[in-house]
Amino acid sequence: MKNEEHFFQEFIKESDFTVCGFSYGAIKAYRYAKECISQGKRVDTLQLFSPAFFQTQGDKFKRLQMLSYSKERKKYIEQFIDACFSPYAKEELEFQKTTKEELEELLNFQWSFDELKFLIDNGVTVEVYLGGCDAIIDVDSAKDFFVKVATVSYIKDANHFLQL
Repeated sequence: MKNEEHFFQEFIKESDFTVCGFSYGAIKAYRYAKECISQGKRVDTLQLFSPAFFQTQGDKFKRLQMLSYSKERKKYIEQFIDACFSPYAKEELEFQKTTKEELEELLNFQWSFDELKFLIDNGVTVEVYLGGCDAIIDVDSAKDFFVKVATVSYIKDANHFLQL
């Protein structure tokens, strides 16, 4: 997806020193923040909106996702978008071309407690926003993981886009 920041506008901190990302983009934002800090650049806040969190899912789940994507990419994306908006009305979105490799990266990405701690130890405030009705990620496991190193805002009735 692209240009989805309007969903998170009320949460985004407008600053030259804030890095934020949504879902798969949260992985990219996290990596970018680590790179910046490693290069001595300033990052004050890392905001992760519904971060892709599949490290508690087994190999069978991940293989099934990859197989479904490979067989019928368009149908897979449509079902994914429906699940993102569930239980609320679906909205139109802009898309970037996706690849099998990106899905594989998303499904197999491992968030690191030590790397998050590295960011915090270097002055970065980490904020995580999760929707309690998110049908995409394992919200409870994500909350349990991130609460150890971040400020977690758990929005009980929100979906993957943090809509109520």
